[in-house]
Amino acid sequence: MSTTASGFKVLVIDDSNTIRRSAEIFLKQGGHDVLLAEDGFDALAKVNDYQPHLIFCDILMPRLDGYGLLGRMRASRSEHLRAMPVVVISGTDDADERLQAKEAGATDLITKGMPTAQLVSRLTLLAPLVIAQKRFDSGVAVAPALPAY
Repeated sequence: MSTTASGFKVLVIDDSNTIRRSAEIFLKQGGHDVLLAEDGFDALAKVNDYQPHLIFCDILMPRLDGYGLLGRMRASRSEHLRAMPVVVISGTDDADERLQAKEAGATDLITKGMPTAQLVSRLTLLAPLVIAQKRFDSGVAVAPALPAY
């Protein structure tokens, strides 16, 4: 998994074209590579080839919703899919919704109507952790060695 020339690879999944395109514009302005999907099935068809650092996913979508997508990813035989950070996007910010998202395997939850800066802050926090984990898993040194005493 590699970064793009100046940013991270992000998959944005939402049935609303307006939300998908808004997120795409904002994230691309930040130098990130963005791929769009309109529902969970569309995302599953794209995620293995694209190998994003992070997924932003709406919860309520036709065909395969965010919870269904999370269930399939977390039950996958692919370690890559099981470990992929998924930030769900919800219309509400209540405790029950957060708990349900966490139990489904979401990494985090942000609400619709959030400032677009929240997308970038989640990406800035989570994507480097994914890269470090991948490097660690492949045996590449993640941090410099401590000096010997």
